Amino acid sequence: MNNLQSLPYFYPEILLTIVILFAIIYDLFLEKEDSGRVGWVLIIGLVAVSIFIINQNYLPYETTTLFTEAVVVDPFASFFKQVVIISTILVSLISLYNNELNDYRKGEYFALLGIITFGLFLMVSSVDLLMVYLSIEIVSIMSFVLAGYLKQNTKSNEAALKYVVYGAFSSGIMLFGLSYIFGLAGSTNFFHIQQAIISSNQSSAIILAMIMIFAGFGYKISAVPFHFWTPDVYEGSPSTITAYLSVAPKAGALGMMIRFFNQVLADGGAINGLNNAVSATELPWDNILSLVAVITMTLGNLVALQQNNIKRMLAYSSIAHAGYMLLAMPLMSSDGIYAIMIYIVMYLFMNLGAFFVVIAIKNKTNGETFDDYKGIGWEMPLVGGVMTLFMVSLTGLPPTSGFIGKFYIFASLIKGGDSFYWLVLAGGINSVISLYYYLKVVKVMYFEGERKDSILTPPTIISGLLLITAIPTLIFGVYWVPISDWIESSMIFFIKTI
Repeated sequence: MNNLQSLPYFYPEILLTIVILFAIIYDLFLEKEDSGRVGWVLIIGLVAVSIFIINQNYLPYETTTLFTEAVVVDPFASFFKQVVIISTILVSLISLYNNELNDYRKGEYFALLGIITFGLFLMVSSVDLLMVYLSIEIVSIMSFVLAGYLKQNTKSNEAALKYVVYGAFSSGIMLFGLSYIFGLAGSTNFFHIQQAIISSNQSSAIILAMIMIFAGFGYKISAVPFHFWTPDVYEGSPSTITAYLSVAPKAGALGMMIRFFNQVLADGGAINGLNNAVSATELPWDNILSLVAVITMTLGNLVALQQNNIKRMLAYSSIAHAGYMLLAMPLMSSDGIYAIMIYIVMYLFMNLGAFFVVIAIKNKTNGETFDDYKGIGWEMPLVGGVMTLFMVSLTGLPPTSGFIGKFYIFASLIKGGDSFYWLVLAGGINSVISLYYYLKVVKVMYFEGERKDSILTPPTIISGLLLITAIPTLIFGVYWVPISDWIESSMIFFIKTI
């Protein structure tokens, strides 16, 4: 489908572009103290974009390619777009009341969030190597700026610098891999590449290219050994951006990674598994991904044990959860992909909720260490209660949504056969390890420090956002049918037969 023919199918992205441009122009007419109003422009615009995406799924054409086969419109992409929208809206709302941003103009901050959202839309829809790289760079460059948004804070400056260095290095490696694939296949389209790989006799070059491309994916999801940027960037960035980076780009990268492995290395759409990966690669991708998953979650959990800063602890926790999600990737089956998608939804609410608690407490104490959480459970009952819920859910204990997410991951592995049983054991052991540092937060909040008689309540909007994330975390732990139905209807890839 040519460019003009593609435009009617691209309405959500077009609307988002208009919202971003309007936000930038609107900010020019606002004083610094009023620039936060741009946030409401973004929020309202994203609600409208979400409605457009929902309406797309009711059209006769459920799947199609756009812009000469560069991107696709399908329910799978729509699912991840909605996850990104929910994340962006929640982070935008909490950003309006984050004291860290009070000394800075917020208009451009929200505009940058909108551009990241646009880049993530392209990431989950890409079926062309050029679009893959372009979308990753859009997200990365905007993330660099937002990580260093607190220009007067040296940690924020350090975070941005490290993010740029690591990002440039991983992007460069990935670009080399993409260029090798183009040279070998003569095309940048996923489906043409799959056919070229099958018929190719250049297995060594293909192996090298695929490893380089995987480096780019690993960087975005914070998988070992591409995780080094995560702790410092998470600690130094504004807490709102840390929350966003831990969910939205990770979800977008996983969606892009699933599509790439399925449509280039597996079967192109039927979701039959990586054990049937095209022979020209000669690499056991199921074993490689299994090993990366186990190392990622183990390193994340073990290093998290040693942290005294809440944001750094949650950074290593985020690395560990990337490992949990990767556990089902080697299957590349309908069960495995389903498990990853349901885990992403559950992770969205519990992880954003934990970071929202961090923001609420930092607004009060201006601190992020465990010492700042002493007695918080008694002084701020709502904050202490929801933080306990989030910690229990991140551990994966019932009756929380985190338990359901891990249950489906482990169930898909058991269903995958004997060769994946060791991954279930590794995941279970890591969940036990994580229990220690998650409950350490609860212990500090309720059993350390002086118990105060006064009771404090966060501002109404922050309290509301804590409840908005806490209620799904609890409800989806006992009743997740709506999420299950949504994901089942979203597991439709664009399939092309050449």
